[in-house]
Amino acid sequence: MLGLKLSTDPRWANIAETNLEEILTDHAWCEQKAASNAISLITNNSEKQELVHELTAIAIEEMQHFQMVIDIIKERGYTLGRERRDDYVNELMKFCKKDGSRNTSFIDRLLFAAMIEARSCERFRVLSLNIKDTVLAKFYHDLMVSEATHYTTFLGFARQYAEDVDVEKRWKEWLEFEGKLIQSYGKKEQIHG
Repeated sequence: MLGLKLSTDPRWANIAETNLEEILTDHAWCEQKAASNAISLITNNSEKQELVHELTAIAIEEMQHFQMVIDIIKERGYTLGRERRDDYVNELMKFCKKDGSRNTSFIDRLLFAAMIEARSCERFRVLSLNIKDTVLAKFYHDLMVSEATHYTTFLGFARQYAEDVDVEKRWKEWLEFEGKLIQSYGKKEQIHG
């Protein structure tokens, strides 16, 4: 369904499980950044009423996820650490087209968001199936479903608003790029690391 070119090695979940405080902190900040990304898309495209409505709901949901993660951190006696640099997301951002029309950049930002949501969904699935902590396994299963919905929303808007972009062709380019990029990740206690 997601079309990702490379699946995460299930052993990544074992790496994540060795330091739950770190993976939870990283996850919390991923949720906050996802909310900020949705808000940025709203701010820069406020004339698109349907997009504003749907991405407002996503931004709220992402902040609810942030709250859920920090509640788990608190319940377990952990501390929410400082915001983490997300090298994976930064590398994806470099792939975004910045030249061309305003619409081209907008569509690439939607595809960028869809890609992050797709990989997050896939990583949550890996966690839900492979960690021994049954509470977190269920938590990540539930989030996996939500992330899949977000992925399809961003991809759907890219298709809907494309004026001068062949979205299917560009999405395939994103999938190819991400498939090569992700080969360097999966070795740290980070959602995308």
